[in-house]
Amino acid sequence: MTKIAAPTDKTATPPALRIAMLVCAAVLVVFHLALIFSGLVPNLVSRPLHLALALPWLFFFTDRTGLSRYSGFVIGAVGIACTVRVAVNHDMLLDQYGFIETPMQTAIGFALLAVVLEGARRSIGWPLPLVASAALLYGLVGQYIPGEFGHSGTPLPSFLGTLTIAEGGIWGSLAGVSVSVVAIFVIFGAVLNAGEAGQGFMNIASAAAGRLTGGAAKVSVISSALFGSISGSASANVASTGAVTLPAMTRLGYPKRLSAAVEAVASSGGQIMPPLMGAGAFVMVELTGISYTQIMGAAILPALLYFLAVWIGINAYARRMDLAGLRDEDRATARQVAITSGFFLVPFGVLLWGMFVIRYTPQYAASLAILAAAVLLFFGADAKIDMRRTASRFEQALIGAARQVSMIASIILCASIVIGVLAITGLGVKLTSLILSGSGGYLWPSLILTALACLVLGMEVPTTAAYVICVSVAGPALSQLGLEPLQAHLFVFWFALLSTITPPVCGAVFIAAGMIGENWLKVAMTAMKLGVGLYIIPLAMIANPGILTLSDSPAYALFAFARIGVGLALVSNALIGKAAWPLRILFAAAGLAVVFGRVILGV
Repeated sequence: MTKIAAPTDKTATPPALRIAMLVCAAVLVVFHLALIFSGLVPNLVSRPLHLALALPWLFFFTDRTGLSRYSGFVIGAVGIACTVRVAVNHDMLLDQYGFIETPMQTAIGFALLAVVLEGARRSIGWPLPLVASAALLYGLVGQYIPGEFGHSGTPLPSFLGTLTIAEGGIWGSLAGVSVSVVAIFVIFGAVLNAGEAGQGFMNIASAAAGRLTGGAAKVSVISSALFGSISGSASANVASTGAVTLPAMTRLGYPKRLSAAVEAVASSGGQIMPPLMGAGAFVMVELTGISYTQIMGAAILPALLYFLAVWIGINAYARRMDLAGLRDEDRATARQVAITSGFFLVPFGVLLWGMFVIRYTPQYAASLAILAAAVLLFFGADAKIDMRRTASRFEQALIGAARQVSMIASIILCASIVIGVLAITGLGVKLTSLILSGSGGYLWPSLILTALACLVLGMEVPTTAAYVICVSVAGPALSQLGLEPLQAHLFVFWFALLSTITPPVCGAVFIAAGMIGENWLKVAMTAMKLGVGLYIIPLAMIANPGILTLSDSPAYALFAFARIGVGLALVSNALIGKAAWPLRILFAAAGLAVVFGRVILGV
């Protein structure tokens, strides 16, 4: 069975730098675990220290050279000093109610905003920081804009203080999600990936689907669904599982465009797959006030439908191209499956036991699962304990967790600037009114406008940030038009994923195409056919709300699941099948009628 390659190369890292990275990573991981086990810590302590621990990974431990490297040390040091000062003086700052009183506090406020913007720029590029900068500019000069999109103005001490020294802005509720929930699950994923769990995903997928027609592609679907639920990143999913599945498909003669498209589409679906769903699920908990278990119950059937549509599409391609299953030497043996599957079943079992049996909070249960996964790092699939291998795994887990926590922190804190400005200026309410007026007060035109906004914004910023910004603007409008909060949030969250496979900017497609050496546009066209569920299912959740009621009305939910599944099968075969075009058009029309019959015909 092909092994998943280790993602890190320690040979190029100087010993002193490596030790510094390990120490910073260990402090970051221990800090976030200690927050869960130690009880309540003031928000203006935990959240600034969360940023302080992330800053070295954004500014110090990078591969930048020259002026960028030295400026990074200066900016990072300033940021750490400012965050620590906020944490130390949290009692005094709480009494100021978000109003800056001294020139030093003004300087700290501007410095913190600049550090957050630059940290996000270095982490994910220009687009999100530009959106946040535009929001800040609007907050500062929007009172000079004539008409309804101006605002009455906010004094600078209040505006700056609300964003930087109060429990709003960059230290708001989203930062709390990053500190107490997202960071814990990112650490959990990093510890799992450092051991044999990733290989376990691949082995169980190859054993379950490897023999089937188109088996190599179906292995990619299963492994990406399993891996993606903990990685929370379509790009990371493509890079990790694709390192195994893409060569396997190539050896079996799969067309390159199909191989890359399968990996891109399957990896994108990992972010909507319970139980973890990346960072978005926990942000959704905070924004909606709905429990994590309710969100998981609502999300599971739509996610299964997505992968069902991909599976049906692979079957159609397999029939057209006579695609073979995996070769015997590429399939895991029963013994390999039995051994390696334990490396993810045990931690997942602890997680689910903690959440659903003992009824701990998700983050507390995840902390227990981290400890279980850490113990398993001592063991290998060869049933031996190798301390050198164990040390390497712990190093990989710590550094991987620190980098990922820091990147997500930079995204969430930068997005928090936008959310803070929307709240301070009232712009969010005005944009909501614009959506309502632009759609004529009708639900479905509003949904289309929201979907387009998610697609455009998702091209420029990561999925979680696109979801947060879009739902802050469009969520109230959709709720006013009759959607339940969970419906609206899942709709926006799904459409925030569109840009992973939809041109002109489609990150998962770019990576998969580059790994296999194929034209990205050919891959994107195939990915859009395979991933047709990503375009239909969010709308189907609105037309068939029963799909979200599995925990309350399972029979109703399963009926909606079957109904949407039949429609997706017809549409998928219309796009990919071998039938004549008139018949394919008929199949597509019939499929859409089945899915949206309640809306079209009122049934």
